[in-house]
Amino acid sequence: MQLTAVLTPAEEGGYVALNPETGTTTQGETVEEAVANLQEATALYLSEFPMPAMGHSVFTTFNVPEPAHA
Repeated sequence: MQLTAVLTPAEEGGYVALNPETGTTTQGETVEEAVANLQEATALYLSEFPMPAMGHSVFTTFNVPEPAHA
């Protein structure tokens, strides 16, 4: 099953990893560690809460204008 990983830099260093399909979240010091931890956490989640196979998720980015400074 192919799932999605969204990684963002953590304030304390390393990365926070999120799987939006299941809501599982974890972290790691490197991208590779964060993804490996997310794979493990998501597999554990799915062993308790199986979900049907779905089509591929579609992700994109968008820009939001910065607020004007007073």
